Amino acid sequence: MRAFTGHLPGSPAYRRLIAGLFFAGVATFAQLYSPQAVLPFIGSEFGVEPATAALAVSVSTLGLAVSVIPWSVVADRIGRVPAMAIGVIAATVLGLLAPLAPTLPLLLGARLLEGAALGAVPAIALAYLSEEVDAAHTATAAGSYVAGTTIGGLLGRLVAGPFGDVGLWRGGVFAVAAVCAASAALFLWLTPPAQGFAPQRRTGASGPALVARLVTNLRDRRQLALYAQGFLLMGGFVAVYNYLGFHLVAPPYSLPLWVVSFLFLAYLAGTVASPWAGSLAGRHGRLPVLLAALAVMAIGIIVTAVPHVIAVLVGLLVLTAGFFGAHAIASGWAPAAAASQTRAQAASLYYLGYYGGSSLFGWLLGYAFHDLGWPGVAGCTLAMVAVAGLLAVLGLRAPRRAA
Repeated sequence: MRAFTGHLPGSPAYRRLIAGLFFAGVATFAQLYSPQAVLPFIGSEFGVEPATAALAVSVSTLGLAVSVIPWSVVADRIGRVPAMAIGVIAATVLGLLAPLAPTLPLLLGARLLEGAALGAVPAIALAYLSEEVDAAHTATAAGSYVAGTTIGGLLGRLVAGPFGDVGLWRGGVFAVAAVCAASAALFLWLTPPAQGFAPQRRTGASGPALVARLVTNLRDRRQLALYAQGFLLMGGFVAVYNYLGFHLVAPPYSLPLWVVSFLFLAYLAGTVASPWAGSLAGRHGRLPVLLAALAVMAIGIIVTAVPHVIAVLVGLLVLTAGFFGAHAIASGWAPAAAASQTRAQAASLYYLGYYGGSSLFGWLLGYAFHDLGWPGVAGCTLAMVAVAGLLAVLGLRAPRRAA
């Protein structure tokens, strides 16, 4: 029998795989970011300032960040699809309970646990994809998966946001969790079992072997440069979306939050940019496309600083397209560039940096917003994109061949 080399585009299994991971992305990222659209109302109800209200997002991304490596171990032991299924089901249950919390500490605790459960999908999905899709098509498939995450992030914000204006932000977050439950069911039904990976059930295989797999990736300059992309770019991106609502509901704009919620439609730019970036990378190479995406993101940040609501919207569209293009490249590159036995850990380390940056900068840039307003957030984010570009050039260039 011919060895399995991966599903090819057009095959039924490939279509089911992409569709299944699409719904996994929806189930994960709609829940993860649903409070972001109602942060001003969370702050108002509990009487806290923007940086504290933003913890409703940051603690869940923190839980996700610290859980990705443990989830990679679980996936190595029981298989990719079963591990993702456990995480999605647990997160859905917690997502339905979180908006019922009567106090801010209880809400944050529930969100932390929810984030830890949600870590299963980003920790495993790209490793699963790199093992199940023909190697020539992994960049394009990774872009399609990231497109699903953008739809999830958009749905979470659009569904939750309008509820806030009528005093029902909890109902909005609960409604998002219900949408995620349906998406989780579709993921479980569609996703085909793994053929390119066999679980490692040997006793003691996860101890020193896990440390060795992590160290192998952490000694690779390419991997470190990719992890830095996730850390810096996601940190700035989440900060922009965390504090944009506070910026636009205040003078001189004074927009109602239901209007601000529709600005999250800018996520559709990421839905288009992600698979497009993956396709371009397959033709022109990953590094040139990554650097071009960073330049697009930087331009978008600059435009958001223009004091006009139309400029803010245009800048947000451009910024979002650039971010998701860069993320589609970097997130798919990390497991693809790793040795076969360290792919799950490479993907997990990328997402550890990705969500670690989200938690840290999504909270920390709230103080820049408090002291300097929107120019403070935009300036810090622009500096982070510049550092990410420098690290990409230094760490991801192919070594020169000897003359």
